[in-house]
Amino acid sequence: MSIDRFLRLGETVTLGTHTFSAEEIIAFARAYDPQPFHTDPEAARDSVFGRLCASGWHTCSMWMRYNLEAIERDAHGAWDGPGEKPEFGPSPGFSNLKWLKPVFEGDTITFTRTATAHRPLASRPGWHLVTLMAAACNGDGETVMQFDNGVLMKAAVNS
Repeated sequence: MSIDRFLRLGETVTLGTHTFSAEEIIAFARAYDPQPFHTDPEAARDSVFGRLCASGWHTCSMWMRYNLEAIERDAHGAWDGPGEKPEFGPSPGFSNLKWLKPVFEGDTITFTRTATAHRPLASRPGWHLVTLMAAACNGDGETVMQFDNGVLMKAAVNS
């Protein structure tokens, strides 16, 4: 099995779905993004959004939660390739973050990732830099959030 197959390079992987409740939106926003359209349903009605909506950072945080849960599930899967099974490491960062549509209370969001490329790191033998496209879509199939992400992967085999 190559790294490409392990990563499912080019394939969009569904990480999970989450329904955003008003209580959760308000609690997250009070702690991390206390803007009125995230914390106060009445004030949100008078905002550009017209009703309570989740912080974009809340949406990003939920993507990360479901991404880590998927990585944990994958860690227990079979590996029939040469050497040790690849494992995800830390991320050196992300770019191109876009909140394309608001996430409203009651919205069910599906989180995905697509591995688009990888390359070995000359400075760290046995490690690759993996490029991912992260996304979140609402129940109507509209993309509400997306970003490009880099992640390190320990992988002693070459693709």
